[in-house]
Amino acid sequence: MTLDGRARRAAIITFLERQSAPVSGSELAKQFGVSRQIIVQDVALLRAENRNILSTNKGYVLQHSHRKHGICTNVIAVNHTAEQTLEEMYTIVDYGGTMMDVFIDHDLYGQIRVDLVIDDKEDAEEFCSKMRSSSSRPLNELTEGCHYHTITAPSEKVLELIKNELREKGFLAD
Repeated sequence: MTLDGRARRAAIITFLERQSAPVSGSELAKQFGVSRQIIVQDVALLRAENRNILSTNKGYVLQHSHRKHGICTNVIAVNHTAEQTLEEMYTIVDYGGTMMDVFIDHDLYGQIRVDLVIDDKEDAEEFCSKMRSSSSRPLNELTEGCHYHTITAPSEKVLELIKNELREKGFLAD
């Protein structure tokens, strides 16, 4: 049985709510018997309805599935080289934090934001491996190393520990 668009989008939300890891567009297409392009369009429509679907390098994930009750959030400004990215990510995840995104303020384009959802060393290593093998350059190279992250942690205390460690390593831009 083929679902109409509205029913399929509702089913996509339900499916993503049950997942503990990101799901690729190809996996969703197979699950719902449509093309990957239809899934991309469905996700765009769901976002237009204010559904917090993140597009990570590993697939789609509902943002709230990573935010449990009591999670604290902070936006931090950092400055470092591309080669220091893994150390920055390790610093955040070693304390139990999650790097939700990366964004820059670009003089010409304004704010450019990318969802990441890096919450363990495996995610960090996978991202940095892709970054090293890609012909594209990281966002921070557009702004001489300056960029921002939204980070989450289980408490304000943990957020402060993360910021202090980043400051000690010279990454935090005060």
